[in-house]
Amino acid sequence: MNTASGGGVLAEAYAAPLAHMMENAMRGFLLRWAISALGLWLADRLLAGLSFDRAETLIVAALLLGVVNAVVRPLAILFTLPATLVTLGLFLLVVNAAMLGLVAALLDGFQIASFWSALGGWAVVSLTGWLASGFVGERGKVEVIVARRR
Repeated sequence: MNTASGGGVLAEAYAAPLAHMMENAMRGFLLRWAISALGLWLADRLLAGLSFDRAETLIVAALLLGVVNAVVRPLAILFTLPATLVTLGLFLLVVNAAMLGLVAALLDGFQIASFWSALGGWAVVSLTGWLASGFVGERGKVEVIVARRR
Protein backbone atom coordinates (compact mmCIF):
# COMPACT_ATOMS: atom_id res chain seq x y z
CA MET A 1 0.00 0.00 0.00
CA ASN A 2 1.30 3.42 -0.90
CA THR A 3 1.27 5.61 2.22
CA ALA A 4 2.73 8.60 0.39
CA SER A 5 -0.63 9.29 -1.21
CA GLY A 6 -2.14 9.97 2.21
CA GLY A 7 -4.48 6.98 2.25
CA GLY A 8 -6.01 7.71 -1.14
CA VAL A 9 -7.78 4.36 -1.42
CA LEU A 10 -9.53 4.83 1.92
CA ALA A 11 -10.45 8.42 1.12
CA GLU A 12 -11.89 7.39 -2.24
CA ALA A 13 -13.96 4.65 -0.59
CA TYR A 14 -15.65 7.17 1.72
CA ALA A 15 -15.89 10.13 -0.66
CA ALA A 16 -19.04 9.05 -2.52
CA PRO A 17 -21.10 8.02 0.56
CA LEU A 18 -20.06 11.20 2.37
CA ALA A 19 -21.05 13.37 -0.60
CA HIS A 20 -24.41 11.57 -0.80
CA MET A 21 -24.99 12.07 2.94
CA MET A 22 -24.16 15.79 2.67
CA GLU A 23 -26.50 16.15 -0.31
CA ASN A 24 -29.35 14.53 1.66
CA ALA A 25 -28.67 16.77 4.66
CA MET A 26 -28.75 19.89 2.50
CA ARG A 27 -31.95 18.77 0.79
CA GLY A 28 -33.57 18.14 4.18
CA PHE A 29 -32.47 21.55 5.46
CA LEU A 30 -33.87 23.33 2.40
CA LEU A 31 -37.13 21.40 2.61
CA ARG A 32 -37.61 22.26 6.28
CA TRP A 33 -36.73 25.90 5.56
CA ALA A 34 -39.39 25.96 2.83
CA ILE A 35 -41.96 24.43 5.19
CA SER A 36 -41.17 27.06 7.81
CA ALA A 37 -41.51 29.79 5.20
CA LEU A 38 -44.86 28.33 4.11
CA GLY A 39 -46.06 28.39 7.73
CA LEU A 40 -45.01 32.02 8.13
CA TRP A 41 -46.72 32.94 4.85
CA LEU A 42 -49.93 31.24 5.99
CA ALA A 43 -49.74 33.07 9.32
CA ASP A 44 -49.30 36.33 7.42
CA ARG A 45 -52.42 35.59 5.36
CA LEU A 46 -54.57 34.31 8.23
CA LEU A 47 -53.70 36.73 11.03
CA ALA A 48 -54.24 40.48 10.97
CA GLY A 49 -51.55 41.17 13.58
CA LEU A 50 -48.65 39.52 11.77
CA SER A 51 -47.21 40.92 8.55
CA PHE A 52 -44.18 40.95 6.27
CA ASP A 53 -43.17 43.87 4.07
CA ARG A 54 -41.50 41.75 1.41
CA ALA A 55 -41.10 38.12 0.39
CA GLU A 56 -37.37 38.31 1.09
CA THR A 57 -38.11 39.24 4.70
CA LEU A 58 -40.35 36.20 5.03
CA ILE A 59 -37.60 33.91 3.69
CA VAL A 60 -34.99 35.38 6.04
CA ALA A 61 -37.48 35.14 8.94
CA ALA A 62 -37.95 31.43 8.24
CA LEU A 63 -34.19 30.88 8.38
CA LEU A 64 -33.80 32.99 11.51
CA LEU A 65 -36.72 31.22 13.19
CA GLY A 66 -34.92 27.90 12.64
CA VAL A 67 -31.74 29.28 14.22
CA VAL A 68 -33.63 30.81 17.15
CA ASN A 69 -35.55 27.57 17.75
CA ALA A 70 -32.30 25.57 17.64
CA VAL A 71 -30.18 27.84 19.83
CA VAL A 72 -32.24 30.25 21.94
CA ARG A 73 -35.39 28.20 22.59
CA PRO A 74 -33.66 25.35 24.51
CA LEU A 75 -32.00 27.92 26.78
CA ALA A 76 -35.29 29.75 27.29
CA ILE A 77 -37.01 26.48 28.18
CA LEU A 78 -34.26 25.65 30.66
CA PHE A 79 -34.40 29.08 32.34
CA THR A 80 -38.20 29.09 32.54
CA LEU A 81 -38.49 25.50 33.77
CA PRO A 82 -39.93 26.46 37.18
CA ALA A 83 -42.72 28.52 35.55
CA THR A 84 -43.34 25.71 33.08
CA LEU A 85 -43.66 23.15 35.88
CA VAL A 86 -45.97 25.36 37.98
CA THR A 87 -48.26 25.96 34.98
CA LEU A 88 -48.14 22.30 33.94
CA GLY A 89 -46.46 23.16 30.65
CA LEU A 90 -48.70 26.05 29.60
CA PHE A 91 -45.82 28.51 29.95
CA LEU A 92 -44.24 26.85 26.91
CA LEU A 93 -46.86 28.70 24.85
CA VAL A 94 -45.35 31.95 26.10
CA VAL A 95 -41.83 30.76 25.28
CA ASN A 96 -42.86 29.74 21.76
CA ALA A 97 -44.61 33.05 21.11
CA ALA A 98 -41.54 34.85 22.46
CA MET A 99 -39.29 33.06 19.94
CA LEU A 100 -41.44 34.36 17.09
CA GLY A 101 -41.43 37.78 18.73
CA LEU A 102 -37.64 37.68 18.96
CA VAL A 103 -37.39 36.99 15.23
CA ALA A 104 -39.72 39.94 14.55
CA ALA A 105 -37.63 42.18 16.80
CA LEU A 106 -34.44 41.22 14.95
CA LEU A 107 -35.85 41.75 11.44
CA ASP A 108 -37.01 45.00 9.92
CA GLY A 109 -40.07 44.38 7.81
CA PHE A 110 -41.57 41.71 10.08
CA GLN A 111 -44.20 43.08 12.44
CA ILE A 112 -46.17 41.38 15.18
CA ALA A 113 -48.88 43.53 16.76
CA SER A 114 -49.41 41.70 20.06
CA PHE A 115 -48.68 38.66 22.16
CA TRP A 116 -51.85 37.02 20.82
CA SER A 117 -50.71 37.58 17.24
CA ALA A 118 -47.36 35.97 18.09
CA LEU A 119 -49.13 33.05 19.76
CA GLY A 120 -51.43 32.60 16.75
CA GLY A 121 -48.48 32.86 14.38
CA TRP A 122 -46.60 30.24 16.34
CA ALA A 123 -49.67 27.96 16.21
CA VAL A 124 -49.99 28.32 12.42
CA VAL A 125 -46.26 27.72 11.83
CA SER A 126 -46.29 24.71 14.18
CA LEU A 127 -49.38 23.17 12.61
CA THR A 128 -47.91 23.64 9.14
CA GLY A 129 -44.69 21.95 10.22
CA TRP A 130 -46.58 19.14 11.93
CA LEU A 131 -48.73 18.46 8.87
CA ALA A 132 -45.74 18.60 6.54
CA SER A 133 -43.71 16.27 8.76
CA GLY A 134 -46.07 13.49 7.73
CA PHE A 135 -44.68 13.78 4.21
CA VAL A 136 -41.02 14.32 5.08
CA GLY A 137 -38.93 11.38 6.23
CA GLU A 138 -36.11 11.29 8.75
CA ARG A 139 -33.53 12.05 6.08
CA GLY A 140 -35.36 15.10 4.78
CA LYS A 141 -36.84 13.45 1.71
CA VAL A 142 -40.45 13.70 0.65
CA GLU A 143 -41.99 10.28 1.18
CA VAL A 144 -45.06 8.90 -0.51
CA ILE A 145 -46.83 5.87 0.93
CA VAL A 146 -48.54 3.67 -1.62
CA ALA A 147 -51.00 1.01 -0.53
CA ARG A 148 -51.36 -1.94 -2.87
CA ARG A 149 -54.11 -4.48 -2.71
CA ARG A 150 -53.28 -8.13 -3.07
